[in-house]
Amino acid sequence: MLTGSMQQQTIPTSWVEVGDSAAFTKTVTESDVAMFCEISGDFDPIHVDAEHASRTVFGQRIAHGALSIAVLSAASSMISKLAVDRGNPGVSISMGYDRIRFLKPVFIGDTLNASYTVEDIDAASSRTRGRMA
Repeated sequence: MLTGSMQQQTIPTSWVEVGDSAAFTKTVTESDVAMFCEISGDFDPIHVDAEHASRTVFGQRIAHGALSIAVLSAASSMISKLAVDRGNPGVSISMGYDRIRFLKPVFIGDTLNASYTVEDIDAASSRTRGRMA
């Protein structure tokens, strides 16, 4: 589980509103962890070795923290799609995530629920600031 906030760029204020929100749900699978190992190059035993992981405080393998963060991207991209659906001809990009904390481990089989809610719109910079959970 994680929390944080993020900024999005080039979403003119006429295409999104404070309070707009999106949600994405993903159950973490064995395949997800294996593919993320390949993509990231992170083959730490806590992710890939069940015997090793069983001797840790977690008692079992855990998913990569960065894999958990990646689920946030899905929710933020849904806000970008909302802007496009409302006529935005621009390209939305993520400007980053601030104050992310891992509150508990994510195990294979856990379901992650990511949400993005627009909390503020800066018309001068065409950016939104949202709450991710």
